[in-house]
Amino acid sequence: MATPKSSTRPTHQTPNPNFHDLFPAMAGKLGGEGLIDELCKGFELLMDRDKGVITFESLRRNASTVLGLGDLTDEDVRCMINEGDFDRDGALNQMEFCVLMFRLSPDLMDASRCVVTEAIEEEFGDGTRRH
Repeated sequence: MATPKSSTRPTHQTPNPNFHDLFPAMAGKLGGEGLIDELCKGFELLMDRDKGVITFESLRRNASTVLGLGDLTDEDVRCMINEGDFDRDGALNQMEFCVLMFRLSPDLMDASRCVVTEAIEEEFGDGTRRH
């Protein structure tokens, strides 16, 4: 997960906080399945237990108690939900949450692109399929 390098919330003087992206290191250490397992555990910590999804209310409540981000505004929480809400139901299901976490990690996305590119080149690199 991304962690702030500074413990202070962004202010008007520093609108873009510095974040240290820990996902690539986690992926390297845990492997693909291990990283997905950890993301699923994170989803369970943030979700509304009755609804089985991350709602505005559950993220608002758990961002403070679980993540220590008590100074998030309602707009911050809405933006976080909207960023990953592909089906536009106002909540994040487990898949949307996991995809959002990958999308928020530029280094992990770059690494994923490299793996996919290599696989495509191996499979179709010389114009013939290798099977």
